[in-house]
Amino acid sequence: MFQEFRNFVAKGNVMDMAVGIIVGAAFTAIVTSLVGDIINPVIALFTGGIDFSGWFYAMDGNDYASLDAATEAGAPVFAIGKFVMAIINFLIIAFVVFLLVKMVNRIKEAAEKEEEPVAVAPKGPTELEVLLEIRDALKRD
Repeated sequence: MFQEFRNFVAKGNVMDMAVGIIVGAAFTAIVTSLVGDIINPVIALFTGGIDFSGWFYAMDGNDYASLDAATEAGAPVFAIGKFVMAIINFLIIAFVVFLLVKMVNRIKEAAEKEEEPVAVAPKGPTELEVLLEIRDALKRD
């Protein structure tokens, strides 16, 4: 069983996947900061100061000053703002992944074009063939 596990881990795909997960986790932190610190303030500027992260609905019917206050009170809440933030994060990550895949595909296409053999122009008759043709034509005349 240990041998099988070692063979599984030694495969290149497993290591690539591990690197992808680590980079993805770091990338998620960057996107979360981008959305929370840059995009949301711009959206709030255009929507008159609305902050998505503060949108919530307390299901117990009471009014709370903030989402944290409602959560501390133990009230069940719909955290609508967090959901909107998650959608914005997803759209940004999906767009960046799309751009990365597009870039990788272009690099692959360029590499394939370089590897394609250049089509060799069809060769004409050799000098010997031309001379033999001339000889045969002179014999007929």
